[in-house]
Amino acid sequence: MKPLRNLTLSVLFGFTGLVSASDMQEPSEQENSEPSWVDNILDKLGADGGYDDTKPIDFSVLPGPFYNPEMSLGVGISAIGLYQVDKDDHVSQTSSLVINGFASINGSMGVVIDNRSFLKEDQWRLYVDAEIADAPDVFYGVGYQENHQSDNKVDFNHRQFSLRPTLLKRVADSSFIGGGFDFSYAKANNIETNDSLVDSSILDESSTAVGLTFKGNYDTRDVVRNPYNGRLIELDAGFYHPSFGSSENFRTLNLNYSEYLQMGPRDSVFAWQFKSRFTNGDVPWHMLSTVGGGSALRGYATGRYRDKQMLMSQAEYRWDLPGRHGMVFWLGAGAVAPEVDQFSSQEILPNAGFGYRFEVKSRVNLRLDMGFGDGERGFYFNVDEAF
Repeated sequence: MKPLRNLTLSVLFGFTGLVSASDMQEPSEQENSEPSWVDNILDKLGADGGYDDTKPIDFSVLPGPFYNPEMSLGVGISAIGLYQVDKDDHVSQTSSLVINGFASINGSMGVVIDNRSFLKEDQWRLYVDAEIADAPDVFYGVGYQENHQSDNKVDFNHRQFSLRPTLLKRVADSSFIGGGFDFSYAKANNIETNDSLVDSSILDESSTAVGLTFKGNYDTRDVVRNPYNGRLIELDAGFYHPSFGSSENFRTLNLNYSEYLQMGPRDSVFAWQFKSRFTNGDVPWHMLSTVGGGSALRGYATGRYRDKQMLMSQAEYRWDLPGRHGMVFWLGAGAVAPEVDQFSSQEILPNAGFGYRFEVKSRVNLRLDMGFGDGERGFYFNVDEAF
């Protein structure tokens, strides 16, 4: 959601203010120097760039104040935890848990949880994504023609709860199949249409989407959260029906192709992605396909461009700098449409941007990105890479 992206920007500024110039020294120079007071603070926060496998879960916790017009003054927190389910399992990747939360004086609040567990010598993978929030959001109608008009903006308060667990079983050297379920509840209130001409009646009623999900992938990435090399080809289908408790009957189909090539100094990486999301049936407003936000065409506001179908692609160079720092530069483009055969070259959304990286735990980066779109721009602070 937009509020989490806005507030966490301030957390990063508070955090990166602690990062001293000594962190940019070459490794040999760092090894010969005494830890600074900055290093001691980072160690206290757990942001030591490493992983202590003697702990049940090795956490880094980064708090910070924030302010934005929608939510006023508040506090945000990002917690990153690494753990091993079985200490005797030397095959599985390190499991991870990321928690982002916020609360403000106007009553806005929310928590987002992202867990990745690797089990039984990586024969099983359990992914759990959850979110609960009550915070401001925006709606620009449905479809490019409505979305592209800035005066179509509708402000509202978005109350939501979602839970999506997925269990995958290895069936070949680099292939997994599995499934799970998806539960998403959304309610819009305090709707302010301003001078918008779009039909916002779609927001009037609460909506519950409940469905079964099926996933298959081919995954050769060395580390799921921050790959240096490898490939991901993934197909994800969802079936939502009133018999499961869903308000509407609809289907979703997601395709993700991502490639990672180690290129350049140290652990620099060239990465690119093609992603699509197709839907059919009576799709509720909060389950329409979108672009924008912290991972898909950074620079466009989440919720602005939405329709039944979506295509996008992005490529970026992740430049690994000395110490625990890095820079990223990317280009991308995407589009939304009501039907698969109605994508138009006149409605392509261009995208470009750059960002800063800091390794807070082993192979876990905090990222600050500045993205630019067609008449839009945005700042983002997240854990892990965009893709």
